[in-house]
This record gives sequence, structure tokens and C-alpha cells, in this order.
Amino acid sequence: MSSLPHIADRGWTPELRKMLKERLEADRWDVIVFDGISAAWALDPVLRHYRNGRRPKIVYVSHNHEASVRRGIARSQTHILKRQALAYDAAKAGILERRLVWAADLITAITPEDRDLYLKDRPDVRIEVITPGYDGFRLAERRITEALPRRAIIVGSFDWIAKRMNLEEFVAVADPLFAAHGAELQVVGSADETFLERLRPQVKATTFTGTVPDVDGFMREARIALVPERHGGGFKLKVLDYVFNRMPILALNGSVAGVPLQNEESILLYPNHEALARGVLRVIDDFDRLNSLQDRAFDACNSYFDWTSRGHQLVKAVGSL
Repeated sequence: MSSLPHIADRGWTPELRKMLKERLEADRWDVIVFDGISAAWALDPVLRHYRNGRRPKIVYVSHNHEASVRRGIARSQTHILKRQALAYDAAKAGILERRLVWAADLITAITPEDRDLYLKDRPDVRIEVITPGYDGFRLAERRITEALPRRAIIVGSFDWIAKRMNLEEFVAVADPLFAAHGAELQVVGSADETFLERLRPQVKATTFTGTVPDVDGFMREARIALVPERHGGGFKLKVLDYVFNRMPILALNGSVAGVPLQNEESILLYPNHEALARGVLRVIDDFDRLNSLQDRAFDACNSYFDWTSRGHQLVKAVGSL
């Protein structure tokens, strides 16, 4: 019943509201940064606090173009009641995001595609494309050989409904194909156990680890990394985990925005889940191709995505307001 979308309503707690009030009253701020729409519950308290005085500059660090992403997720839901609930939440997210965009003096987007969507609503505001950084492990060298299991891997967190929809749709298509051709699919990452327990009896070639303390070891025991995401948009940090752990990547078209990877050279892209699954089976034993893909992806990304350069870019943009 909240006027806030679920992602922002979770932060509307007495403790956080009290903390925000104390911080607004304690100091004189030059800039207030909203880190994603989940922080946008604080927009009204901030605007009320500065109603009669000079307010600080407002920066919106966006994680996705929420309105379009959430509308797409709602439309893809086949259950009518869930679709209506998601559409209602998407509408609330769109309204809140639009209000934050119009209040902002600077917006950062994680992909050029998101920047262009924001510009349609607010062509007069400054928008910087600042992709996320990466400070994880970088594997100096790796060779994929027949000693590795004939395994493809999906790494991620599957707590968000869009991630669960992507996973369930792909597994339904890929599992019987993999089983018929002696290949494995391993899904590594956190998810509600009831969701995993529902999927496990339905599959033959797929295993679900649930939450694990470290994913690197699982990646080193697979030949291929997958991004089978039709819903959710935006920049996917797990792509950088794959690249810097030297995993050849196969993905759906449009699912790897913001990274300098080229189809057929440093990544293989496919139009739908069946094509992606069959693509895995075509190359899973082609070690020259797999090693070429992972080498070229590493080289393409190696000089990008450090957090220090992202910090300098953000500070420079804020300083020019």
C-alpha cells in the first residue's frame, strides 16, 4: 500500500529516517548523492528540509533506467496477478525515478543506453556515463583443456524477481539439451531455497549450489560462462568476474551493455535462449576458440574498470556543478 516502490520502501525505516534527519541538521552539505532508486525514499525529506533555503546539489547515481527495466519485467510475467502487481510496482518506480531525475543537478548512468533514456525525459540535465569498477581477482593466465568438465556456469544472485525469471526460462530450455549431449550446467549463487527446491526435481543436467563463500573455484572448474538474461538491463558486474577470471562468455544479445566486447571476437552473442544453449554445445569442445575468446576479452577490458578512475570521474563531474 506504500506510495513507494518495493525497492525504495525497504529503506523507509524509522532508524534511517532518524539518521537522515540528524545528518541534515548537523552539517551544511554541498552535495547529496542518491545511490540508486533504493535511496530515493529520502527525496521528500531532503526537499522539505531545504524548502526555505539554498539546497545542496543533488546527484543521482543510477543503477538502471528503472522505469523501462521494471515495465519490461512486468510485461514478461505470465501469471496475471503477479503481472498486475509488478506493473503497479513498476508504475510507482517510474514516478519516483522521474521525480528524482527532475530534482537532480547531475545524473550518472552505467551505460550509454541508460543515458539516452534519461535524456528523453530531461534533455537539459548533465548526464555522465560512469561504468562500475572492478577490484576483484585477475587471473594472469588460464588454459581451457579437455581436463575440465564439459560444464557451463552461471554466477549471480537470484534474489531479484528478474534474475529468477531469467534463470528459470533458460534452464527450462537448456537443461534437456545439455542432458542429451552430456554437458553440465552449474548455477552458483544465492537464491531463496524454496525457489531452488522447486527447480531441482525438474532438471537432469543442472545443479544449483545456493550461497557459496567464494565463486572463483567454481569458475575455474567450468569451460564456459553464461549471461542468459532477457530481463533486468544495465551493467552486469558478473561479466567482469567472468572476464578477469578468464572465462569465455556466451550471452544473449543486449545483455552485456557497457563492456568493450565484440561479438565473434571476444564474446559470442545469441538471439534467444535456445540459440544460446545450442551455441554452448557447438563450442564446448573447441578449446582453441574458447581460449581465444577469453584472451581477447581479458585484453579488451584489462585497462578499464578500476575504481580510482571512476572516483576521479565522479568528483570532477560534481566539482563542475
